[in-house]
Amino acid sequence: MSEDDDELMVRAAWYYYVGGFNQEMTAARLGLTRARVNKMLSEARESGLVSISIDHQRVGVLPLEDTLSARFNLDFCISTPAFGFHNTPGDSEVRKQIAFRAVGVAAANHLKTLLSDNGTLTVGTGWGRTIEQMTLQLAGVRAPHARFISVMGSLTANNAYNPFEVVHSLARRTGGQGFFLPVPFIADSIDDRKVLLSQRSVVKAMEIAKTASVCIISAGELTEDSLLRRQGMISSVELESLRSVGAVGDTNGIFFDSEGRQVDHDLNRRTIALGFMELKTLPVILLIAGQEKAMAAKALLRSGIVNGLIIDGDAAAALDALGP
Repeated sequence: MSEDDDELMVRAAWYYYVGGFNQEMTAARLGLTRARVNKMLSEARESGLVSISIDHQRVGVLPLEDTLSARFNLDFCISTPAFGFHNTPGDSEVRKQIAFRAVGVAAANHLKTLLSDNGTLTVGTGWGRTIEQMTLQLAGVRAPHARFISVMGSLTANNAYNPFEVVHSLARRTGGQGFFLPVPFIADSIDDRKVLLSQRSVVKAMEIAKTASVCIISAGELTEDSLLRRQGMISSVELESLRSVGAVGDTNGIFFDSEGRQVDHDLNRRTIALGFMELKTLPVILLIAGQEKAMAAKALLRSGIVNGLIIDGDAAAALDALGP
């Protein structure tokens, strides 16, 4: 977008969301077509210029939230309303995008509350599309004394949801400080990992990560359609070898089995991230968006490292259906 287009988008957002104008009135005020205003409002939402805040406490406690909290011994569970999607290939991408945004809004609202209560919070973050949506939806909070730190290697694929970009976006939106691990997500060898972890800048970043007030992570399923495979961060051969030792999912590049235990695999010995033993000492919030992640979510919840869960309604129903 050009500067002029960007300014028009801001004005359209103000007229529509703040001024209460409908799209037709907004279009007339700006001298644009209604179709263009509609597109600008959509882009304002997608870019994070406009974020949505829903007072969850006024909705009432959903029974499913209580069920999942009790089942997995959580401090809290926040579930968005179910959208009624079925886990079918035809609507896969639409369903995923809606789930990402829904959980992103809920997570941003929760983080905003945490930052409002404690302006000196140190927030550890993972990566992924759900966490990216959380950063886009975070608005209206200033926390110049807050710190944001990636709890995993940040040199991944160049996209908006890698750890470096997530930390940078959170720091920019809040005015806080950003720190990241200036190393690869997965080292080429075990010896390389040792060398990288010995670097002073890495030692300092790891020390900050280990003292996080809260860590916000997500989980991924181990399929050819997973983010790890789409980004080429693991090969098909590695995917199959992980499955052969019982891996069902990952979080921050740590691969775990159906009981939430780190699997014995070479990749786990090369991943640069806070491990499960370290995460168990910190408050951890898990974000889950998408029904296809239910099995990985259940496994990670069994690990005992998760204290809070933020999940979309359809994924929550799928998780519940899997049983204890």
